[in-house]
Amino acid sequence: MICDFCYRHCDVLPERLGFCGRREIRDGTLADAGYGEVVAFAVDPVEKKPLYHFLPGTRTVSIAMAGCNFACDFCQNWQIAQERFLRGDFLSPESVVRYAREHHHPSVSYTYSEPLVWQDYMLETAALARREGLRNIMVSNGGFSKEALARIVPMIDAYNIDLKGDETFYSTICHGSLAPVLDGLDALISAGAHVEVTTMLIEGIHTEQMVESLGTMLMDIGAQVWHLSRFFPQYRMIGRQATSEGFLEHALEVARHCGVPFVYPGNSSLVAETRCPACGSVVRTASGQTVPGGVCLHCGTHIYGVWS
Repeated sequence: MICDFCYRHCDVLPERLGFCGRREIRDGTLADAGYGEVVAFAVDPVEKKPLYHFLPGTRTVSIAMAGCNFACDFCQNWQIAQERFLRGDFLSPESVVRYAREHHHPSVSYTYSEPLVWQDYMLETAALARREGLRNIMVSNGGFSKEALARIVPMIDAYNIDLKGDETFYSTICHGSLAPVLDGLDALISAGAHVEVTTMLIEGIHTEQMVESLGTMLMDIGAQVWHLSRFFPQYRMIGRQATSEGFLEHALEVARHCGVPFVYPGNSSLVAETRCPACGSVVRTASGQTVPGGVCLHCGTHIYGVWS
């Protein structure tokens, strides 16, 4: 049976799991092998997703189940994302939403692993969250299928999507594909969703030319916010050196020349201020203080984002 949860469209066979390790045939239909078995639960600053232009200064209830539709050699959360048979304790969607409401957190984030592969649980939780006046956040590698986009876009308020590298990088290091990520980003931005993009830079693999190429792609699809973060050794790249601050600083300069309005450092000691793209005034400080309404007080320019 064909699973349409992501771009792979796995043909799931009886007594076998799809690539992500979650999708199986049960009673003649496709089902989640561990529905609701949450392996990570935390309350994070929304900036940790990272989202700098969506409800800044708030905290978000963050949940994950195991699995991923990529197999990145550098996976930063490999203990849950790459473990195909990891199961957790059942946590109902109602419990997640109730916790967020009782603790006055304005959003729920589907994060840490790859929510696409457990999107049935995500969407059930998101629907309940919406009814209770909460926002929904999805942190994803962006390997959508068209069918998944049709289900997800109406339910999710903000996205952070990885743009990991060029096609060679995706095929050799992520064991995935760039094309569905670009198609997904284009679809989300065209639908008017709040989208921020993250690229984790691996010094010695990512180059100035690759950063420039990715920046051009993002400009072409109208991306507004781009986070460039430092790599730290994990998983199959445990022996590799962490990306230096100097390399990141140079990459930021290259990225800003590409024209994406808001470019930020991540996993770094570098300052992450937001400046008005029209006059250059600081409208968001490194500590998350923002101008009310997201409007520059100096020139009146609207700053992209959801500020309340």
